[in-house]
Amino acid sequence: MLNIEQANQVVLGRMMGARPILRTVARAADVIPAMGERMLLHAGPPITWERASGPLRGAIVGACIFEGWAADASAAQALVTAGEVTLAPCHHHAAVGPMAGVTSPSMKVYVVENVTHGNKAFSNLNEGYGKVLRYGAYSDDVLARLRWMNDTMAPLLADALALSEEGLDIRALLAESLHMGDEGHNRNKAGSILYTTRLAPLIARAAPDAETAAAVLKFLGDNALSVLNPVMAACKAMADAGHGVEGSTIMTTMARNGTDLGIRISGLGDRWFTGPAGQPDGLYFPGFTAADANRDIGDSTITETAGIGAFAMAAAPAIVTFISGTPQDAMNATLEMYEITAAEHTAFTIPALGFRGTPTGVDIRKVVELGITPRINTGIAHREAGVGQVGAGLTRPPLSVFEDALLAYAERYLEG
Repeated sequence: MLNIEQANQVVLGRMMGARPILRTVARAADVIPAMGERMLLHAGPPITWERASGPLRGAIVGACIFEGWAADASAAQALVTAGEVTLAPCHHHAAVGPMAGVTSPSMKVYVVENVTHGNKAFSNLNEGYGKVLRYGAYSDDVLARLRWMNDTMAPLLADALALSEEGLDIRALLAESLHMGDEGHNRNKAGSILYTTRLAPLIARAAPDAETAAAVLKFLGDNALSVLNPVMAACKAMADAGHGVEGSTIMTTMARNGTDLGIRISGLGDRWFTGPAGQPDGLYFPGFTAADANRDIGDSTITETAGIGAFAMAAAPAIVTFISGTPQDAMNATLEMYEITAAEHTAFTIPALGFRGTPTGVDIRKVVELGITPRINTGIAHREAGVGQVGAGLTRPPLSVFEDALLAYAERYLEG
């Protein structure tokens, strides 16, 4: 007999019991499962070049130039439209990427291992704010920064992590950062400081010279999003630990590609349920308005899937200065998410709520019954390729994807 609650408890136990450890930094094609040498991974559910948004197209073009497959944008586009480059979702390869999420074979990626259950997850390196590849920019300065990160910073990070006894415990780092004003998605100031502080002695020991150590530490220290990518990989490892449990109604993937938003449910295998990605509502950088904004994009909603991000906004009232709203709005966001989740996280707690665990485990039954969809904190990309980030804000997925998933669940488990 089907026992939905029991299945969901298995999922939640695995997600919250997962212990993701940052092990190393390595070449994507060497560590990401089934990644081909002419493959580009991207954020969100599957999509073709023809339907891809401007920022995703820009990131694809930039990655082709970065790899040396094409000399310029027109040559890169010709390669993709001719079918000489394979596009695949990061989520199909145990990976995640912020915004466009484009990861190419020779790019270095974080390798995170869930030591509780043995699964691994991967994410590329964070470039910082503004005009960057993940927002669709691919100018010479963007590519030069990527090459420095790949050729200088990444090998040093790998050497530094090799000197650590057990790697870096990202779950513990996240738990501490939530007590310091972060929410783990759009606000990672405390987490990035903790991340840099814990790596600094190892970097100093591993660096070939003081100048290289200083440059890498400055880059990490100046970027308030440095920790976001390993956090995303950690959340992917946690969510994947709970995926594939027969009979469960818990969401284990939520991701956007700039055109579509897709979710996957633990008890429904790897099937995507998709609808239109939302139009973010937020604050814009000087000179930009909502008319410049692309639809929501990125795999970073793996944070909300794992119980942080917008679900933990009560821990980070200062985030409203970046995404809009008031401190009370941040509190209300977390309180609302308790209505559609099945548990309170055992490792992630919120001081302002009496150290109550963050709302964790979106249950599609509750979403459909209450008509409340998950909240999402997000950056905002310009709708045209090559421009970059123009702001940050809030959005939600369409209710229809949860209705479609619940209908599919009923057809599989309950009919007949």
